[in-house]
Amino acid sequence: MALALFDLDNTLLAGDSDYLWGEFLGEQGLVNPNFYIAENERFYQEYKDGTLDIHEFLEFSLKPLTEHSMQELASLHQQFMEQKIRPIISDDARLLVDMHRKRGDELAIITATNAFVTAPIARDFGVENLIATEPEIQDNRYTGKVSGIPCFREGKVQRLNEWLEAGNRNLGNSWFYSDSHNDLPLLERVTHPIPVDPDATLAATAENKGWPVLYLHHAPPSAE
Repeated sequence: MALALFDLDNTLLAGDSDYLWGEFLGEQGLVNPNFYIAENERFYQEYKDGTLDIHEFLEFSLKPLTEHSMQELASLHQQFMEQKIRPIISDDARLLVDMHRKRGDELAIITATNAFVTAPIARDFGVENLIATEPEIQDNRYTGKVSGIPCFREGKVQRLNEWLEAGNRNLGNSWFYSDSHNDLPLLERVTHPIPVDPDATLAATAENKGWPVLYLHHAPPSAE
């Protein structure tokens, strides 16, 4: 059985769920919109530039979860799914996941975005295995802290290795789909690395290494 791993933001989704959650909170008046949107933009640019301090970002992004009950958050997430997420799930992305499912592959979404945001999205794709940054919960409330290693860059590899070991799995016949150069530590470890609508750094790496590139959300760049 092959293992098919999927990044989520800008890979299966035609957008970034973490960024969109922040945007949604501002639109709902649940955070100071001017400050929060500006900071959200800054962190997103740092992510794209490869300079993101993941711990600084998580301190920022997890704080709003501490201010609401689980019931309130679940209701907000339902609105978020309808307004922000389902419109950026393409038929091609669903077909890609279904292709691996029909082959009998084991499916997993692996993402730096926290599990509160991403677990309902994984369920929408019908993917049971989610490896994500885990927000800490105590007494049925989010604390604003992270439980364990953030699932980002080399931490994504560490979290995957823990999951593989716990389930007696391996990367012997593995696929990984991602858009971002931040995922190069994992792309370089799988059998079939597949950049999806890659950023410039990942596109250059793919060309150098001869990796196939998949376009789900944009047209391929025209050859000069």
